[in-house]
Amino acid sequence: MSRVKAKKPSLCTYELLTKDIITKSISVLREIVSSCYGPSGRLKQLHNGVGGSVCTTSSSSSLFSNLSVIHPILKILTTSVQNHVSRFSDCGLFTAILCFNLVEHFQRLNLSSATVIKISKHLLSLCIDYLNSEICGCRISVDFSNLKTLLCLVQSILTSKPACLLNKKEADHISTLILKAFLLTIPEKATDHAILGKSIIIPLKDERVMDSTVLPGIVIEMPEVQLIKCPIKKLPSDALKVALFCISLSGDISDPGEGTLVISYGVSLENAILDQLLNLGNQLINDHVNVVVCQKVIHPALKQYLHQHHIITIDRVGISLMEPLGEMTGAQPIGSLNFISSTSYGYVKDLCTANFGSKHYFHLIPNDSSVCSLLLCNRNETSWNELKLACQTAQHVLQLTIREPLALLGGGCTETHLACFLRNKVASVPECVLKVNDCTEIEYKIVADAFCSALQSVACSLEHDKGKILIDRKYGHFWSIQPDFPANVKWQDLVLKCGCGLLGNQEDLNWCFLPSIHSFSLQNASIQQVTNSTDHLTLDCFTAKLHGLQVAVETASLILDLSYIIEDKN
Repeated sequence: MSRVKAKKPSLCTYELLTKDIITKSISVLREIVSSCYGPSGRLKQLHNGVGGSVCTTSSSSSLFSNLSVIHPILKILTTSVQNHVSRFSDCGLFTAILCFNLVEHFQRLNLSSATVIKISKHLLSLCIDYLNSEICGCRISVDFSNLKTLLCLVQSILTSKPACLLNKKEADHISTLILKAFLLTIPEKATDHAILGKSIIIPLKDERVMDSTVLPGIVIEMPEVQLIKCPIKKLPSDALKVALFCISLSGDISDPGEGTLVISYGVSLENAILDQLLNLGNQLINDHVNVVVCQKVIHPALKQYLHQHHIITIDRVGISLMEPLGEMTGAQPIGSLNFISSTSYGYVKDLCTANFGSKHYFHLIPNDSSVCSLLLCNRNETSWNELKLACQTAQHVLQLTIREPLALLGGGCTETHLACFLRNKVASVPECVLKVNDCTEIEYKIVADAFCSALQSVACSLEHDKGKILIDRKYGHFWSIQPDFPANVKWQDLVLKCGCGLLGNQEDLNWCFLPSIHSFSLQNASIQQVTNSTDHLTLDCFTAKLHGLQVAVETASLILDLSYIIEDKN
């Protein structure tokens, strides 16, 4: 069909970034994202304006997936953040806020984009080298023989999501369950190339949070009440044989496409299919199968036939459970009705029924498996969705931590400490650095100051109640106090703990207000304080935050380097 209108050529505009464009395309989204940051972040309700579901969240993954942006600059930034979150799950808001602040701070500089990009990449390399070094004052080692640090890491993730609607007792309970579920996924007989198991989240909405629990094995909801009326005949090995089907056992006929289905005269197609299913049932009975699990639907006649021979049937389990079921039972998914190899079967230790809330479940108990089920409860669907997302993030962060057993101080302390480190580092810039970056010392220090101010701005985004932001001159940690405080009160009487919770109100910390452009000699807080004097620390995932820092700087550099915007307006 010919076009009604002729196709227009793509619109190509030479549009260098200006302060007006930055203000118009970035500042509003920056304020939205910054207001979501941290435990006291403000929630956002997102909907499409023409009806449909409403998403209430402060999580970066939900926020950016439900926001519709048009400007090319915002598309670049949101896509970068979403790619980061898809790989690491955590630190999405940190990445976005830092990128916003870097672009805005760099844009105010009266320097060429090429110079700013070169220097910012060099500053990024300094940060990465410092964070990876043994002398880093804002990272701690994670000892898996001491669960306290791991618990702090999980609690920091849950408490940063206010839409979960958890009080302290509930947050502690869920954190303990997440950690327990993670430990159950670690194989008991670990090798150099051990593979972690699966932790499956089972939804229990409109239930008490404290009713959440973790069970070894897999819990599968019954579509309707299907009580086990007859005892299961176990094998001599005191185990249950399991057959796992990945095809439909409902007797439906697959679509022949453009072909023709030929049926002989006098043949009943329905009876022929049912005979085939019953023949399959006979083979399962002869092979002494105890449990039949099907990804799709099992025909009622086949179900009844199997039940008569004391075989339990579980259908409609869905594709998401097929992999953990195969891993737990050792069964190979069966995709044929004609032939079943004896090696396709798997085994479980036991099967029982369980009730949670108003729902009924099958509980498959493994012999020795690293698969478990986290039955997650919350008050309503909105808070449950946010809690599920937080639990998935925490599980992924623990997996990243077991690969690289490090954590960064949270609560804004890493950002302010890193900014102080950079200010000290660039107090005197070697000539070789200036030569490599093709800049003067003044230009280098101007960009470094903007870089440090952007880092500090991320920490300041944690304060949403107009409180005052402080930094101590000894360790460079983040502190906040109430907005209205008496002028004649000492600092140590106003502050109790720094943002990460590592430091108390010692008299020798010598606080000052942010923003501060003064450099001072930093000392590293003793990591011994982590285990001896601190009940709770706010921690961030080392791997996720390090990658988020890189993504923020590289995306900001990409945005600054934009010259042409090509858009297809058809």
